[in-house]
Amino acid sequence: MTEHQDETRAAYDGVVELYASLFADRLETRPFTRAMIAAFAELVRGTGNPRAADVGCGPGHLTAMLHELGLDPLGLDLSPAMVDHARRAHPALRFDEARMEALPLEDGALGGVLAHYSMIHTPPAELPALLAEQVRVLTPGGLLLTSFFATDGPQPVRFDHKVTPAYSWPVDRFAELLTGAGLVTSARLVHDPASERGFLDAHLLARRP
Repeated sequence: MTEHQDETRAAYDGVVELYASLFADRLETRPFTRAMIAAFAELVRGTGNPRAADVGCGPGHLTAMLHELGLDPLGLDLSPAMVDHARRAHPALRFDEARMEALPLEDGALGGVLAHYSMIHTPPAELPALLAEQVRVLTPGGLLLTSFFATDGPQPVRFDHKVTPAYSWPVDRFAELLTGAGLVTSARLVHDPASERGFLDAHLLARRP
């Protein structure tokens, strides 16, 4: 797992300022995504545990959004340069460097985990380990909202992402991974193409029983 993560970290370290500028609007142009994150935050608040992790937080724009939506968020990212930028951009919030298969959190600590396009660079065979780690840190009743590029085919598709290679997923296949990790999927939203490649935006909301 280490080699591709090292490549991903180096790739994102090299595009911090450009990446941050591209996502500075914090989803003002993406109403469906905003709606799913708002619903996620409301449901997490309803668990009685407002602690949430934004895994793969990048420059911290969505960590800040979770805070505005009433959660107590922690931003985590593989890229130290991204974490440094997030700390400077949002000094009132907490950001730490972490690998997604080894989150620096105790068992059952969180009411929610947001994984916004943060697992797209993970090879399919390694994805179950990341999901298991996210389930580990969720309290019973806690929620995971994951977003990814969706494809209509039967198998994940590797493609040349602008930063580093990534994968698009059949929505049903990804939902099966969530079930295999012990989660119950409660909502899904698939909408307009996310890029010129024609992939759809997909969001799955799941709960730990």
